[in-house]
Amino acid sequence: MSEKKVDWNDLQLFLAVAREGGLSNAARVAGKSPATLGRRMYALEKALGCELFARHDRGYELLAEGKALLDELQGIEGKLHQLTTPSQKRQLPLIKLSAGTWTTLYLLDHIDDLSGSPPDCCIRFIASEKVLDISHREVVIGFRNQRPLEENLVCRKLMRIEFAAFGTESAPERWIKTLADTPSSRWLAKTAGDNVLVEVSAPRNSLDLALSGKGIALLPTFIGNRYPQLVKKGDVIDELSHDQWLVIHHEDRYLPEVRRLIERIGRVYG
Repeated sequence: MSEKKVDWNDLQLFLAVAREGGLSNAARVAGKSPATLGRRMYALEKALGCELFARHDRGYELLAEGKALLDELQGIEGKLHQLTTPSQKRQLPLIKLSAGTWTTLYLLDHIDDLSGSPPDCCIRFIASEKVLDISHREVVIGFRNQRPLEENLVCRKLMRIEFAAFGTESAPERWIKTLADTPSSRWLAKTAGDNVLVEVSAPRNSLDLALSGKGIALLPTFIGNRYPQLVKKGDVIDELSHDQWLVIHHEDRYLPEVRRLIERIGRVYG
């Protein structure tokens, strides 16, 4: 790319079109008309000698060359951001992330993959079963069990969450009951009856007791399956299954440090 006569302004416009997936949305971001953006994308393709987009009624879809260019430009953006940040303020950017107990535990096991090497962000994990307000910037990134309805939020589906009972081979067939305002805790309160060994207020304690062989705990399968000493005590509970969504404010997704973290989360879940 460095040997070709490419207008840097066109590359910036390309970023808008690539990220928004079409001319109309990109026009609002770039402050240019859709017609102007269309002409500049054709000019950029001609200068580079390759096709970047597949143009269809649904918008502009990146082709292989376009995806490669997007990755390269995003890397350059990150380096420019570091270079133009005053040295006295060049501390690691803070990203507040909220998730439930189990997702937080899973993410913490991958902290090196998420922070970068060397670390280029400071992640503040807020483990909470409550839904925090992303619209008002209580957190930057949130993990939710349903797709958000707010217009200023964007999301990405991560995986299907399933629950089952887990315990050691020799554990007594009695429940470790979690007292929390979650669908899984409400299901357990309805189902366990008097067959309860102990009650805990922190979901993580139910895992600790299950690992100690004290009883059976209701756990997400992505947690229970990670521990070889635990076995599944029955089938997946279908009524507790749901999709998990990564949610972010639409303005924050273009911040270099946030975009990098989202990409790393995607790889961890991939």
